Amino acid sequence: MKILIATAYDYPHAGGLSTHVSTLKAGLMERGHEVDVLSFSDVSPFTQMSYVKGPSFILNKIKKGRGILWSHHARKKLLQKLIEQNKHKQYDIINAQDPFTTLAAIETGIPTVSTVHGYMAFESVSKGSMIENSPEAKEMQRIEIEAYKGTRKIITVDQRLKDYVKELSGVEGFAIRNFIDIHSFKPDKEHKNELREKYRIAKNEHILFVPRRLTKKNGVIYPALALPDVLKSHPNTRLIYAGSGEALSEIKQIVAENQLEGKVDLLGAVAHEKVKDYYALSDIVLVPSVHSAGVEEATSISALEAMGSGSPLIACAVGGLKEIVNPGEDGLLVEEKNVAELSDAITYLLENPDEGAKMSKNARKKIEEEYSHLSAAEKYEEIYIKALKDY
Repeated sequence: MKILIATAYDYPHAGGLSTHVSTLKAGLMERGHEVDVLSFSDVSPFTQMSYVKGPSFILNKIKKGRGILWSHHARKKLLQKLIEQNKHKQYDIINAQDPFTTLAAIETGIPTVSTVHGYMAFESVSKGSMIENSPEAKEMQRIEIEAYKGTRKIITVDQRLKDYVKELSGVEGFAIRNFIDIHSFKPDKEHKNELREKYRIAKNEHILFVPRRLTKKNGVIYPALALPDVLKSHPNTRLIYAGSGEALSEIKQIVAENQLEGKVDLLGAVAHEKVKDYYALSDIVLVPSVHSAGVEEATSISALEAMGSGSPLIACAVGGLKEIVNPGEDGLLVEEKNVAELSDAITYLLENPDEGAKMSKNARKKIEEEYSHLSAAEKYEEIYIKALKDY
């Protein structure tokens, strides 16, 4: 089968959607399919700036949300043009990764299925890009409904998103939880000291790793807020963030107010290959997601990668994280936004490394059995076939 995976966002980039696309592509290709990816990154930098980013910036200054809508509509038109230019490759099916790409793909006449990664309108509100219940937010949700009703099949990355799509549009989707490349993300603790030397991290430091985009729904401020209590009993602890986003300034403020300079590293966006090194050199991985403006974590790829990489995981008990973590068996769950509970969980694992190692072993077993990219690719393939047969 010749498959085109398409997205109106950048690819590759630091984030869960890009990781999903790369991993799905790898799984499908291992199953013998030919897979290409088209994204906004394939548009020339001049066109990106002059037609999309520049006007969007100006329009957002006039009214919040107006530029975001312009950007999405412009990306849709550009992506549709790219797909049309590549129709000679005779793709059997397009797997669109967002609602605007779905609409672009449908207009090319190529059979289209859609993967739903999140709550597009709600997430724009959560990030502060749009005002809740504004005409712009309502238009964004109208686009979602149009895309869900127009595509041949819908795949969601967790059950809550499946329910959301059904409630919003009346369309029944297929829930396939996120997954990771189990060959790529695997335990590598034997190189822990070597990697620490490479990144100039002391062998005796306790490393807490947050592999998260710095946005509100990811709860990234809470590890920084929990760190002072952890340092009281474990002063040789360091917190490392790998990600960028609008919450960066708030984290910097917390660091300054609590005099945590030298104890918190803000790496910015980190290449996926490099993130693997940080999983291996870390002592604990934190995925502190929270509810925000109606948005909750799906099946977190960061959490799955941590569980597959041999590092004990502490996550907040929200969304899909409650489904993938069995507390005390293959990780720990804490109440969202509960700083004291988070610091206690971190301290517990630092003082009980054998328990952490046992959880990590169980987590790896679960990932191999339930979250393999190969089994997920097989499920996607089945839906592609249904989409082609049912029409």
